[in-house]
Amino acid sequence: MSETYRALTRKYRPTSFEDIVSQEHVSSTIKNAIKQGRLSHAYMFCGPRGVGKTTMARVLARTINEIDTSVDGESLNQTLNIVEMDAASNNKVDDVHHLRESVRIPPQNGRYKVFIVDEVHMLSKAAFNALLKTLEEPPEHAIFIFATTEPHKVLPTILSRVQRFDFKRISVDEIVQRLRKISLDEDISIDEESLHVIAKKADGALRDALGLMDQAIAFCGETITHNELLQALNVVGTERLFQFMECVKEHDADKGLELINTLLQEGYDIQEYLIGLTEHLRNLYIAHESSQLYLVEESEETKKRYLQTAKNFSREDLMRMLHIISEAQIKLKDASQPRIQFEITLLKLIHMEQSEQLSELLKGLQELKKNFGNFVSTSQNSSLQKNGATKTDSTSPQSQNNGDSNGVQKEEQEADEPELSVQDSEEPEDEEASYDQDVEEEDDFDMGAPALATSLSKKVKASQKPIQKTEPAIAESASRQNKEEASHAKLTTEFVREKWEEYVNSLKGDFPMLLHLQMERVKVLKVKGGELYLECESSFAQKMLNEQSTDLQIKLKEFTGSVLRFNISVGEPDEKDKPMSVYERFKQIQQKDPIIRDIVEIFGAELEY
Repeated sequence: MSETYRALTRKYRPTSFEDIVSQEHVSSTIKNAIKQGRLSHAYMFCGPRGVGKTTMARVLARTINEIDTSVDGESLNQTLNIVEMDAASNNKVDDVHHLRESVRIPPQNGRYKVFIVDEVHMLSKAAFNALLKTLEEPPEHAIFIFATTEPHKVLPTILSRVQRFDFKRISVDEIVQRLRKISLDEDISIDEESLHVIAKKADGALRDALGLMDQAIAFCGETITHNELLQALNVVGTERLFQFMECVKEHDADKGLELINTLLQEGYDIQEYLIGLTEHLRNLYIAHESSQLYLVEESEETKKRYLQTAKNFSREDLMRMLHIISEAQIKLKDASQPRIQFEITLLKLIHMEQSEQLSELLKGLQELKKNFGNFVSTSQNSSLQKNGATKTDSTSPQSQNNGDSNGVQKEEQEADEPELSVQDSEEPEDEEASYDQDVEEEDDFDMGAPALATSLSKKVKASQKPIQKTEPAIAESASRQNKEEASHAKLTTEFVREKWEEYVNSLKGDFPMLLHLQMERVKVLKVKGGELYLECESSFAQKMLNEQSTDLQIKLKEFTGSVLRFNISVGEPDEKDKPMSVYERFKQIQQKDPIIRDIVEIFGAELEY
């Protein structure tokens, strides 16, 4: 390598509008303005790093002053007609004053004098203001070209005096085409996959891509291989990402841990790997639709592999994985043990069940529920039919011997009676019978089909027997209701109020303290029938008492001898209980405290207000 070697970023800097990559919207406008003689006195080139802002400014200056291509772009500043200034290091008012003095001097051997100010957003506010008048009304021979990566930091008064052009990021395919041409000119052997790795690593900046290309040539020589390039740039290759997705597909946690350990041993950054995995999952999501595969910025061979791998995962699963990875990137910034957090995240992906399997499981449960319901319905019908046939056989001999149609209709009616008796049968007489019935139903759930049918048949027969006890049961229920009404009639409002204080005091140990305090503020209004009307002070207290009303009613029975239902309402606060305003409170303090009254008299009405 010769001593005069120049980096690729300097050697291949464009010298014409045609050489500038992916900024046709800017170059076409400027070329038309030159042809029509409609050049503006000031331009603002905005955009991310490495996309050609300064290069476009130099090409414009070269073109309008007709400077030969033999003069290098970096040497244009040495001519008398082109002045370049770095605002990052010359951002003071004195630097702008020097620039204004240079504007007065006309060009020596050209038509225009061009002033290129790079990173113009670094100028101070005072420097911007010093430049305003000159920028608004410059001499006819002066053209200003500003370049910046942060246009939002430039004063609006400056932006209103320039023509603004926004440069866009360069696509991966355009960077690959440019690198391929340069590799042929430099006689460098490099495969297509490696070109895509460099282009993606550059993140839309051609200057960064040329710098990475220089680094790859220094590491690999004139023959650049994919594996060596990944090692040189410390980039996570797609092969490792496909290997991990295979572990996710097979739910192979052991192989996944080995892969994680290998990555960390090779020095890969955890955040870089998660970023690469996020892009990999995004590409798999897009690969579900082959018509949108142009959105995947990879080689044709890798795109085909994405199409094959995407079939193993649904889009719902990929979205769940992307959500897990995005949360992990946030947590890793504050994690005290990043490696363990990283391993936990990847193990979550490996152990995650696919949504298709969950859907099949839910579908199976629905089918099982449906089939079991049909099975129970069939068993009930068979038991009812069997019970109806038994009752038909037990009819009188006269009905059996009689073959006329009336006997047949009577048998059909009697056969239908068990089903009606199941629906119309009365409830168990006491709680123990109800509990035994529930236990029997739970036991029936674990029985087989024959035992379940037999149990249902027994229940149908048993349901017919209590029909004869309907009248005594009704009489007992009516008697019980009459007793309760009689006991309620004995209770008066005065009696409940007498017992109320003793009742509230008894709540102290058995109920929460907050509930006891609320009950102390409750007022007994009246007793009507079996209902006790109470009044509380707020909706919060009303809600609390309603939630505990059942337990409070049972406790009250110990003092009144009968259960009373609570009817709780919220009362209006008295005038004396209403909260005092700040102004009234301050007036009250003045009346009580003579010192404060004296202070108010000294400082006047403002302090009083």
